Amino acid sequence: MRDISLHIMDLAQNSLSAGAKLITIDIEVIGDRLTFKLTDDGKGMPKEQVEAVVSPFVSSRTTRKVGLGIPLTKQSAEITGGSFSVESSLGKGTVVSAKYVLSSIDCIPLGDLAGTLLSLISGNPDSVDFAVNIKAGEKSFNMNTAYIKEMLSGISLNEPEVVKWLHGYLDENIADCLGGYIT
Repeated sequence: MRDISLHIMDLAQNSLSAGAKLITIDIEVIGDRLTFKLTDDGKGMPKEQVEAVVSPFVSSRTTRKVGLGIPLTKQSAEITGGSFSVESSLGKGTVVSAKYVLSSIDCIPLGDLAGTLLSLISGNPDSVDFAVNIKAGEKSFNMNTAYIKEMLSGISLNEPEVVKWLHGYLDENIADCLGGYIT
């Protein structure tokens, strides 16, 4: 994958497949490190599957026998000198964390995080909520679609005017928060 936001998209799709109703995406930049953590309340995985899930030859999909998303995310973080972890409890959900060393020549760009989040939110307007928490230095941005849905009083998050507003809201706040840290 070309950028970190696509890894986040892939992991969020795994969460959706696992029946998650709340997906929390935390991104933090501290010094030369960018960490993202994706937490879901999906069906979770047994210990044996958690241990095997980093292999490209393990997949829970029935349409094919390989799954590259998690192994590629692990590789992209570790190649920078960073780290990767998966924790899961059956029936409770999963937490996937990746830490990147930003100054590494092997560090991929963050990519279009606003576009990724907009796709996830507008593509799943009613079935799941997304909580996004971004922190870099003294700046932070927090958003929860449950709150936005409440404010919209029944208007779907995939209505064209709402999507347009969400796009601007995400672009502006992510650029403000991460602009000085991530290019």
